[in-house]
Amino acid sequence: MHLTCTADLWESLSHTKKTVVMYGMGNGADKILGVCAEKGIAVQDFFASDGFVRGHEFHGKRVLSWSQIKEKYDTKDLIVLLSFGSSRPEVLDTVYRVAEEVELYAPDVPAFGDGLFDRAFFEAHREALERVWELLADEESRLIFENVIAYKLSGDVRFLRQAESDRAKVTEELIDPSAIRVAADLGAYNGDTVRELLDAADGNLQSVYALEPDARNFKKLSAYAQIETRATVHPIHAGAWSKTATLCFDASGNRNASFEKNRSEALSARAFRASATNAVALDEVLDGAEVDYIKYDVEGAEREALIGSEQTIRRCLPILLVSLYHRNEDLFDLPLLIRDRFPAYTRFYLRRFAGVPAWDVNLYVKK
Repeated sequence: MHLTCTADLWESLSHTKKTVVMYGMGNGADKILGVCAEKGIAVQDFFASDGFVRGHEFHGKRVLSWSQIKEKYDTKDLIVLLSFGSSRPEVLDTVYRVAEEVELYAPDVPAFGDGLFDRAFFEAHREALERVWELLADEESRLIFENVIAYKLSGDVRFLRQAESDRAKVTEELIDPSAIRVAADLGAYNGDTVRELLDAADGNLQSVYALEPDARNFKKLSAYAQIETRATVHPIHAGAWSKTATLCFDASGNRNASFEKNRSEALSARAFRASATNAVALDEVLDGAEVDYIKYDVEGAEREALIGSEQTIRRCLPILLVSLYHRNEDLFDLPLLIRDRFPAYTRFYLRRFAGVPAWDVNLYVKK
């Protein structure tokens, strides 16, 4: 692995003499502010894109526009911390335009779990990261891996722009939808990823087991399943886990809702809508049925979901798509878990789709 680290973003911010301001609000901003407070980094102002300022306040400060920030500060002496994420092209274009005018970073804070992917974390897990790098099957995977790590350490979005894959090409080459007859979508949301798979499957996909724990998302998934005629979609109102259980769930109704066990300590004080929700192991759902492809995008519960699929994976050796971006340790822990538990798999590929921060980092595993 061709990567060294002499300093991380937080160390650099701790020593900067520039003025630090934050672009955006919400959960991401709260997490970043918590780290800044812990490290003695003062955030002077908050701003939103021009046209999105409504005179509101955030943490006791009036939210400004980008134009107002430029009027108030000299951009040569300014650092902008991006505190939200997006994959929408128009939003990314706006972010990149701001980055052309000023020193901008997008601090990497985990969606779930705690701690930072900082220099100390990198050095503590360097050996595991190097083992994953050696495991990867092609140059594109290794390049993405190195750029994602460089981004996580530096917060520099330029590394993310060097680690983008073409979604249609990835689907065709690494999933091969036309060869899939039965699929399992763990974290099916409203059915969007089931629909994408069917669009690419050329009519050969016959059945999809779609798990979704959030009640509002599941309602949309069920409505979609009723009108989908190309394959039988089995909507299952449960989250993927290592065994059957009833767990407390953050019923916020968005794509990032998850079990309370995954909740970040940094957001422990923030209220959420708790709901008792079923959790199941895929082994129990399939009960011996065959499956050709499993997608794991389960908001921080990927390790548990893989363990709950162990019998199915050993029996069927399906293509696996595993999200590696919800927790700091996912980038090395999940690939090594798969390699150690399922030695029949020999091809490991890493791909990432456009967006900020380092979301949509996916591992594709084939026998």
